[in-house]
Amino acid sequence: PDLTVRRANQRFASIFGGTPDDHRGKAVHDYLPRAEADRVSATLRRVLETGDSITDMHVTGFVPGSEERRHWSVNLYRVHSGSGRPIGVAWLGTDITARRQAAREAANARRNLALLNEAGARIGNSLDLETTARELLDVVVPGFCDLATVDLYQGLLVGDETPPGLADGSAELRRVAFSSAVSDAPFLGTGERVKLGAVHHYPFNSPCADALRTARPRSVPAEDGGLVQSTLAVPMVAHDTVVGLVQFARTKGSEPFGDRDRDLAVELAARAAVCIDNARLYRREHERALILQRSLLPPGDPEASGLDIACRYLPGEAATGRASEVGGDWFDVIELPGHRTALVVGDVMGRGLRAAVAMGELRTAVRTLAQLDIEPAEVLSQLDEIARGLGAPGGVQQATRAARRPREADLSEVYLATCVYAVYDSVTRRCTFANAGHLPPVLVEPGESALMLDVPPGLPLGVGGELFEEVEVELPEGALLALYTDGLVESRDHPLDEGLQAFVGALTDPTQPLEDVCDQVLNTLDSHHGEDDIALLMARVQGLPSDSVGDWTLPREPRSVGRAREYARAQLLAWDMEPLVDTTELLVSELVTNALRYGEGEIRLRLLLDRTLVCEVWDSGLVQPRRRRARDTDEGGRGLQLVGLLSAAWGSRRTPRGKTVWFELPLPGADTQLTDPAEALLSLF
Repeated sequence: PDLTVRRANQRFASIFGGTPDDHRGKAVHDYLPRAEADRVSATLRRVLETGDSITDMHVTGFVPGSEERRHWSVNLYRVHSGSGRPIGVAWLGTDITARRQAAREAANARRNLALLNEAGARIGNSLDLETTARELLDVVVPGFCDLATVDLYQGLLVGDETPPGLADGSAELRRVAFSSAVSDAPFLGTGERVKLGAVHHYPFNSPCADALRTARPRSVPAEDGGLVQSTLAVPMVAHDTVVGLVQFARTKGSEPFGDRDRDLAVELAARAAVCIDNARLYRREHERALILQRSLLPPGDPEASGLDIACRYLPGEAATGRASEVGGDWFDVIELPGHRTALVVGDVMGRGLRAAVAMGELRTAVRTLAQLDIEPAEVLSQLDEIARGLGAPGGVQQATRAARRPREADLSEVYLATCVYAVYDSVTRRCTFANAGHLPPVLVEPGESALMLDVPPGLPLGVGGELFEEVEVELPEGALLALYTDGLVESRDHPLDEGLQAFVGALTDPTQPLEDVCDQVLNTLDSHHGEDDIALLMARVQGLPSDSVGDWTLPREPRSVGRAREYARAQLLAWDMEPLVDTTELLVSELVTNALRYGEGEIRLRLLLDRTLVCEVWDSGLVQPRRRRARDTDEGGRGLQLVGLLSAAWGSRRTPRGKTVWFELPLPGADTQLTDPAEALLSLF
């Protein structure tokens, strides 16, 4: 058989034109494209020869007067004569074009939904801008397009608040990501080639610049003879701000982008833009918190009487190797009267700008409390009250009232912190510790192994109701004291006990320069350094020499004033401090006289020579001296005014058996210039 049409129905004729008789004698090649006609013809011959029927065979072609591709489902049956001889094949076709279109749209919708689900799971897992851009391209290539690029505003990448030039779309951009399933050549869609990492800008009249300017997607015309046939330029918009541009491209042979594809591209770009904007905001907060934190830490290595000090602060690192959120670690070195020094290390629980701000408030509070010269345990008790008030709108008293209403909803933020506060006296070489939930200090004595001091940890600051204990330790000359935060000895992969043992083991030679000791500790414990910050404060004991201390006990009688002046003069001359003799004698007279008039018990006079001269007068009285302004007609009341005028600093502090009043004078040749005693006396009248 020649497999030509012998008979057609009216419906067939209405689709392909003419009458049913007009189609008699035509072959398959008269209706279908060549390749499709060859396939169908071979199938017809197989049905005719074998007698096996074919059902639901998919046939594709065109009908006269239309360029739309049509789809049919065809059933083929062999036809026999009355005697049973095969004489032809019956063809029964059903137009399934609409059904195929609906199925294609449903498949595209499922693909788009799958892409959106994948985008939600894979985009934004990092707070890094460039990583987020690469995550977007990993989702869309090759599932949605064959090539794609991401450009972000250069100003955004260097930390500007808002990208410049949004009005005309001509601001500089940086190519931060490129992906291709068919080629390695980055593209712009305008004939230019932009390398990954290059800074560029689009011409004003280009579709890409128009997309940036209007915040609407634009189609980019394909290049003649090029690989790409369809390109979408989609702006990345987050919170009404354009942060960059994504280009999606499909090569020749792929289906061009349709309206649904455009909507999907806009949605994908918007999701990535929100993640990038979040990363930008996080980076800005992180940088601000880091600047705040570093501005609150002591600059360089602080100086202190009788101590050689070195310190380190290292911000944490995230699992990606990039900076993580700033923590609340801090350290401080505070000089106290009498050549004493307060050493502080603390850690606010939590991360980010709030933790850094809370750290700043607590550090300021510690410095203020230290100047009151109260005992370390009392400092922590007061600091505990302050920490409790940080999260309450009304401060400490409001937090206290809230604590009395346990069943009342409390939405205030809770701030907890750990802290070690130690006071070192360079004269006695004794150090008093108080601990609020912090890791124990480590002490290394000359010729001995490092050990962790047994200082009762207490509860963290902010919990409230805890009485802190004090421990006093005598530190031998040359001993090394280390205070630190948990970031040094604990991480996600290393337990605390392991880190503490490694830290103690790293302190093998305390005689090395402190800077070298710090570097050795950090290098040894580098594997333990995780996402938490590190604060390390190390101090080597260099006590005040005995020949730099003058100490006398005076009876409680008027003649003690003259004796005090004699002791002071003789000691200063022995120290070769003659320029300070007159001023010191005058001020010693005032303080000893006040001790006789307002104090109790025997009087103790002490002179300390280090970087400055400190004079202390001790007695058993509990009443603290108070400076007042005397009237012109008053005969007295100017003693402490005179002390304030002639000294660099003065004050008083409580002691276990009374009080100590002190003043400080700079050594001859120092930058500080003091008032001449005669001028100071005249200024009081």
